[in-house]
Amino acid sequence: MIGNIEKEEKAIILDFLPNGYPFDGRPMYRKTPIAQAIGRDHFVLLELVPKKGTFLQPNEEVYTGEGKRDKIHHILSKLPLDRLTETAKISLEYVIKDVVKKDEKRFVDFFNKAQPINIRRHQMELLPGVGKKHMWAIIKEREEKPFESFESIKKRVKLMPDPESAIIRRILVEIKGEDKYRIFVETQSF
Repeated sequence: MIGNIEKEEKAIILDFLPNGYPFDGRPMYRKTPIAQAIGRDHFVLLELVPKKGTFLQPNEEVYTGEGKRDKIHHILSKLPLDRLTETAKISLEYVIKDVVKKDEKRFVDFFNKAQPINIRRHQMELLPGVGKKHMWAIIKEREEKPFESFESIKKRVKLMPDPESAIIRRILVEIKGEDKYRIFVETQSF
């Protein structure tokens, strides 16, 4: 566990700084290579230290779980959004989009299993562009038959905004801390 969250088993590199941070005032021989990454399962932003002599590529998936790691020496810390490099900020949305596309079933299951948060609000309403009308249409359709893909959601729910981009936008909202509710992103604080 990192703090109060599950450890990320895999992370995707957002940026690799082979000479460490440029603002690090230490002499060059004392600087450590740093990788900024996002966890594949819980979307936690991480600061990683690669093994000596390892060169990482943006969008590369690395193992960060327990046991023997082939490219990562250790996880330095969780990373606040404002500490991301410009390259990492640019990569962030593309990496999230790629994860959502590759793990479509997981995110389609959200539409099949989402529940009310309280008496007045439903988890589906947290998705950008989804209001009460869409929520009830989704619930009605999923009771008849579970959704199998983003495409089936679009076809079966009239006037539904793009469900894939709604998920991506929601993940970004959670990473930025713009809402207290969490559906996909584990808490970023210690």
